[in-house]
Amino acid sequence: MLLNWDLISGAVVLGIFTGGIYALMASGLTLTFGVMDVINVAQGALVILGAYLSYAVEQHLHIDIFLSLLITMPAMFLIGMLLEVAFIRPLKHERTVFSILVTFAIALVIEGILGKIFTTNFVQLGANAWYVNQSFKIGGTYVGYIYLFGFVLAAVLLAGLYLLLYRTRFGFALRATVENRTAAQLIGIDVERVSAITFGIGVSLAAAGGMAFGATQTFDPGSHYDLISRLLAIIILGGMGSLAGAMIASIFMLVVFNVTSVVYSPTWGTVVFFVLLSVVLLVRPQGFLGRAEARRQ
Repeated sequence: MLLNWDLISGAVVLGIFTGGIYALMASGLTLTFGVMDVINVAQGALVILGAYLSYAVEQHLHIDIFLSLLITMPAMFLIGMLLEVAFIRPLKHERTVFSILVTFAIALVIEGILGKIFTTNFVQLGANAWYVNQSFKIGGTYVGYIYLFGFVLAAVLLAGLYLLLYRTRFGFALRATVENRTAAQLIGIDVERVSAITFGIGVSLAAAGGMAFGATQTFDPGSHYDLISRLLAIIILGGMGSLAGAMIASIFMLVVFNVTSVVYSPTWGTVVFFVLLSVVLLVRPQGFLGRAEARRQ
């Protein structure tokens, strides 16, 4: 079998760009687990909610989808805080296990509401935007400008998140909560407030990821099922609670998928990735950069 290296190099570049977008979507999921030991399986539905909010702003207010983030991210931040206070905070015991059930119920409610408002027809963001319709050539592959812009957006927001975590007082409080929730309380940190803000940040990042996701492919209210399976695979491979691990795993996942799809077929792309995921976890069960086990509350 002759390999087309132009197509393979293009697939690698596209995988890196798409991996950045997936890292942005997965960042909120791994952040909430790191701080709260909450596995938010509603993250995929929240990403789709963010995509639909950008779609509504674009259709009704005629605002560019990137500028729509100035509206959707603050709105989703507030939604995230409300969800944490109403549904996550009451979970006092076995939070990791029960959070799966609670957030799955949230995902179903979001899907139902979106289906009622927007119907189940597939839509795509930025249909008339030049950066969605135009592309540039890398190797033997044409890559849409939206992938490049989405990657830049992900890089900027994740860099901002890094600065928040390591250059601010709130970041110190958040990292202290990650290390030892009880000890953080003893030194005067309001861990409930930290948790609510953290969940809000994670959901606001889902809004940004949803915009980029919705501009690169069509979606409907049920798109979150396939999406959350990929996001969970990313944070498991990268290491539960590790933002850097999520970035590495996202790029690894999408590069493997794209290259295998070019060489063989998209079906084999998914198979090969999950085979490699199994191999990595057999060798290193905590993932690339993860903790050996979840923190005890």
